[in-house]
Amino acid sequence: MATWEDVRRLALALPETTESNNGWRIREKAFAWVRPLRKKDVADLEQLGREVPTGEIMGIRVSDDLEKRELVASEPDVFFTIPHFDGWPGVLVRLDAIGVEELEEVLVDAWLVRAPKRVAKAFLESRGLAG
Repeated sequence: MATWEDVRRLALALPETTESNNGWRIREKAFAWVRPLRKKDVADLEQLGREVPTGEIMGIRVSDDLEKRELVASEPDVFFTIPHFDGWPGVLVRLDAIGVEELEEVLVDAWLVRAPKRVAKAFLESRGLAG
């Protein structure tokens, strides 16, 4: 089970990441953030029905709608979406359902979506993942 401290540590380990009061950014582009479900989000709560998560929830950027659908379909206990995110490349993550290793992978992927190409390439090369 991951915690906000894990999110913070892993996100800030990524190059050029800064922290704001509710999330993490690469050059002012948010890639992960705190995203509680609010009572004012009536449509979102109605859509979730009895499946409304009660734990901590993080929002992350994804590359596109296909990636969002694949994440939600592959691990619906971890990833989910709400009507507010329809047509937008973001997904929600239940922190109490994701392990730290998978959390790191999700944060890196979200960071790569938002990072400038040069910065992303240098990061991947530093990990031996691009050449």
